[in-house]
Amino acid sequence: MSPATGAATLAPRRSSRFVAWVRAWRAGLVPYDEVADEVAGDEEHLVADAPGTWTDVPLADALPTLSKLSPDDIRLVLPAPGDPRGLPGPGAFAGAALLAGEAVIAGNMGLIPEVRLHTSGSGMTFETVLWRVYPLPEAAPVASLAHHPGPAEAEADLATALAEATAALTRLDVAHWRPELAGALAALRRPDGGTDLPPGFDPRARRLFARASVLDQVLALAEHVAPGGAVNTYEVQQRDAALRPLTVACRRALVAACNAPLTN
Repeated sequence: MSPATGAATLAPRRSSRFVAWVRAWRAGLVPYDEVADEVAGDEEHLVADAPGTWTDVPLADALPTLSKLSPDDIRLVLPAPGDPRGLPGPGAFAGAALLAGEAVIAGNMGLIPEVRLHTSGSGMTFETVLWRVYPLPEAAPVASLAHHPGPAEAEADLATALAEATAALTRLDVAHWRPELAGALAALRRPDGGTDLPPGFDPRARRLFARASVLDQVLALAEHVAPGGAVNTYEVQQRDAALRPLTVACRRALVAACNAPLTN
């Protein structure tokens, strides 16, 4: 498998899957019994500090704490340094969300995934995902809705940013020193099916989610400098400057797709 292909097959952010599937459940579009498995996939997901619990519990056991929320009470936020949009304000949750780069707002609770690495007695390593719950001010869900583009605007912004970044990276000859990044960006320009969201999301949200999820992984590749010192500091700065608007557009697209209105 080529690096570009590999990037396209990695899973999307855990918070985006959590929000999409839990919102669909609360809209009555998917059964409760399926939600935890769809969110976790092949991973083990636990929840810490959920209301009414005194220890870490499986995700399925914590989901009933969200059973009184409407779909619009559950929102994805993807903050970054200098762009805390969607966060309820300073505090433990905001600080942890900025550090993680992703979070879920669910009513008066915030949830952030932490990946934990374990080593078994035989030396095998494995991961678990711990969703840590934070109490939020009552106004937090309303604040999280502000200043976010809808799916149509986010799709247009993402297409523009992708075209501009591709042109800039072509001028920088990125294919010479980072061929997998150039190849993955080119692949993103092809049509896609957008089938990775649960029932209830319209075709635009599905298409936007599919493209932004893959692009999110491509941009993660771009954070790594090519081996052997093939890229100097100036080239890294030029590459980062070309990708910065695309990174912002990608995050906003994921948020717009996962928080999009649901239909029956």
